[in-house]
Amino acid sequence: MQIHFILVEPAVPENVGASARAMNTMGFQSLRLVNPCDHLSTKARMLAHGSNHILESAKVYTNLEEAASGMDLLIGTTANQQRTTKQDYHSSTELATILQRKAGGLQHVGLVFGREESGLTNEELLLCDMATSIPLAAPYPSVNLGQAVMIFAYALSQLQSSDSNEKAASTTDEASYGALKQKVERLLTLTEIDQNPTKANRLLERMALIGQTDLNLLHTLSSALLEKLEKPRQ
Repeated sequence: MQIHFILVEPAVPENVGASARAMNTMGFQSLRLVNPCDHLSTKARMLAHGSNHILESAKVYTNLEEAASGMDLLIGTTANQQRTTKQDYHSSTELATILQRKAGGLQHVGLVFGREESGLTNEELLLCDMATSIPLAAPYPSVNLGQAVMIFAYALSQLQSSDSNEKAASTTDEASYGALKQKVERLLTLTEIDQNPTKANRLLERMALIGQTDLNLLHTLSSALLEKLEKPRQ
């Protein structure tokens, strides 16, 4: 699967450069930036140290929703587990296993990092399918943006194996996790469950944890239900 690192409004060029270096060191190349500082400045390039090509090829967006376009799964990183938008927070050490279970259903995964000072907003976390955090021995001082990217890049580097890539390459768009999420969101609308945001968001949050076998089963079930519900009445 291809993992895209998304930095939301990074304010310090050195942090963007350090993030690019961390990504390159662990074999990742796709960097997306939302309203960034000058990511091509001398300060950013100095910290990138041999990873300037990642800075130069980074795609820039005006908001997270645009940056998340095309993602099958969007994962928000946070140091604050007291936020109310998510009920489950998964450790960075567990993330690779969670993704590996559905490797055949994921082509594009977005890993989102928030602002240096305030992280992601509640609205931005709601856009994410799941949330993850780094287990720390002490809450302060917390890791900075470049360090956080390094930790996650290292944790997910095992997914770069040829076995994972072969599974992902055989996946069709119609059988992907992203396609399943669209089906379920349509079902939530048709059944009016989406009128209860807490219940709807919780269902989607738990769905992000399913493995490949359950993903295939839910595709079959969702397609049958949609056909039944959307079929014109005689």
